[in-house]
This record gives sequence, C-alpha cells and structure tokens, in this order.
Amino acid sequence: MKATGIFSTLSKAAMLCALAIGAQAQAQDIKIGFNGDLSASPSAQSGQAAVLGLRTAIDDINAAGGLLGRKLVLVVRDDLSQPPKSIQNMSDLIDNEKVVAIVGPTNSGNALAWKHIPNQKKIPVMGAIGSGTDITKPVRAGADNYMFRVGMVDREQVDGVIGYLKKNPKVKNVGFLIETTGYGQSALKDLEAVGAAQGVKAVAVEKFGVADTDMTSQLNKLKAAGVDTVVIWAQSTPIAHVFRSMEKINWFPLTLTSWAADNIAFYDTAGKTLSEKPFFLRTITDNRTPAQQKLYDRVSAKMTSPTAFGFLAHAYDGMNLLGMAIKQANSTDGDKVRLALENLQGTYEGAMKTYNKPFSATVHDALLVGDYKWAHWQDGKLVPYADDVTAAASK
Repeated sequence: MKATGIFSTLSKAAMLCALAIGAQAQAQDIKIGFNGDLSASPSAQSGQAAVLGLRTAIDDINAAGGLLGRKLVLVVRDDLSQPPKSIQNMSDLIDNEKVVAIVGPTNSGNALAWKHIPNQKKIPVMGAIGSGTDITKPVRAGADNYMFRVGMVDREQVDGVIGYLKKNPKVKNVGFLIETTGYGQSALKDLEAVGAAQGVKAVAVEKFGVADTDMTSQLNKLKAAGVDTVVIWAQSTPIAHVFRSMEKINWFPLTLTSWAADNIAFYDTAGKTLSEKPFFLRTITDNRTPAQQKLYDRVSAKMTSPTAFGFLAHAYDGMNLLGMAIKQANSTDGDKVRLALENLQGTYEGAMKTYNKPFSATVHDALLVGDYKWAHWQDGKLVPYADDVTAAASK
C-alpha cells in the first residue's frame, strides 16, 4: 500500500510538472491578432494580403530569435465585414486569446465600431487597410490612444485630392458621389471640411448604397448641376458600377476616386477601358523600389491579387514596427508598447519607406500625403499617373 501510495504521489507530481511545463511553453508564445474581412466584401482581398504580410514579418522575426526570447504566433479572425462580428472578434482576441496587439480591420466602419475596446483594455492596434480618418484619433481629448496605422489616411488623401482640384484650371464645378457606408460618410466629412478651407465647394453631392449597381440617377443629377469633375469615394466594386453607369449615359467627366479603385475587383468589374479613366492616390505602384521588389518576389506566388501588394507591405512594416516597440519596451504590456511606439528609437528600413520616429503622442499615422503617389490603371497594371498639375506639384 505504501509503495502504491508513493507511485501515485510521484505520478501526480509528474503530471503536474508536465502541465506546468506545457503552460510555460504556451506562455512563451507572444500572440498577435488579426481582425478583418477575409471573405465577404469587395475589400476581402486586401485583408488576405495583410494576413500574408503579417505571416511574412512574423516568420522573419521568429527566424531572428523572436521577441524577448519568445516566439510570435498569429491568431486570425474573419469579421465578414460585419460590425457586430468584428466587435465580437475583438473581445475574443483580447479576452480569450490574450493577444498583445491586433492588426486590422479591413473596413473603416468596423474599426470605428470597436476602437473603444482596445483603448479601454490597453491593447495596441496597428491598422494597415482601413483608411477612415477618425480611426487613429483618441476616443476623447487627452485620452491615451492605442490606435496606430501604417496605411492610407482619408484626410491625407483628401488633402491631396482637394489640392489637385484647386490647382487644376480646368476644374470649375465639382460634384461628390459618395457611398453610404461609414467609410464613405467619414470621407465626405473630410472632403467638405478640407474643401471649405481651400475654397473648393461641391455644387452637388449624391450618395449610393454599397450594393447598388445602377447609379445613373445620381449621375444625371450631377450632370444637370453642371458638374465637370467628380470625386467618388467608395469601395472598389461600387466604383466600377459608377463607371458602368457613366457608360450607360455616355458621360465621362474628369474623375478622381478613393484609393479603393486600386483593388483588382474594380478592374475586373469595370473592364480594361473603363478602369483606365479615373486616377487616385495610393502608397505604391507597380514601379516598385528595390525593397518593395524584394518583398514582392518573396510573396507573389502566394498572393491572390498582385494589386493588393500595398496592403501586404503595410502590414509587413506595421508588424515590424510593433516588434521594435515590444523590444524597446522589453515588455508586452500594452501601455508600455504604446509609449514605445510613440517614441521609437532608431530607424527601420521598411518596404514602404525608411521609418524614423514614425509616431508621436499626437500623430499615430506613419504614412502621410507626402508618402502617397498618383496612380491609375494602364494595361492591367497600376502605374504612376501624371499630368500638368501633378507634374508641377512634384517639382
């Protein structure tokens, strides 16, 4: 009996030891979350590219020894482009998966729906796709802000678009055609505010739903108002339907769009001829820098759409900047990582650019209008766009 008792005690001790070792091994992993659309909306390909960019960056970091002697792992959640699902994912990633940072989302409206959660729970978020201006603003004046971004910012895009309209002598009457999503309505606020500051006021504003396919009514109203230049702010597929509607009424004013027209879904839906009509700002074109080409060569075989490479590069750089902050903070504590991001030491030679103190306590966007490029579709590729106005601005 005594021997049996001894063996039983030893067995329990061994089991407890194994459990402790397993728990310790699990605790050594640093979890990074992704929350965004991977399957539902026109922007899903952007989310897929961002996940690939994250995996590539995490592989590089782990190959170099990880962070704080621990391995990074990625936990992915598809929010199906639905705000309630995206909110649920945030709570799951933070409360159940215990992630130390999150990248996402794909759609701006979802970020605006849940940004209060990571701010309350002190979990840094790095955006790479959603471009809504308010995403990276603090929830209230003076509050600590855990929302960061390496990607496009609508307000910065709008500054560039309105600046172009202001400088183009051929532009007389501007019309805005806006998607009714949170993405579109946030941009409309920026367009009207920046336009008022620069003396560019729309003579007409029309709106349409994200699922609409016939915008001839809205276009005819813009045409009747004497509009000669249209600014479209929407997701990729709806922008394509606007151009198909323009074709129906044979009216093609000068047209600038949000950067969503860079998505292959726009090109596929609009077709070659119509897709080549608008121009827009984005962070990258197919005329890649050596650093961008090097990264592209590594990932191109795994990409579902080569035109989504910009989102991949944003996520890749964003993950590496998060890694720098965790290393600098010598901790995964959210508040310490936030403070490190706001005062990053050293430089990072990223895919998009060389980053030197990309964030501060008041600026949480690493890519601003000076980092953007005018682009358009030409023969199925995204190439630099140039005219007299853009050429003069670049001098």
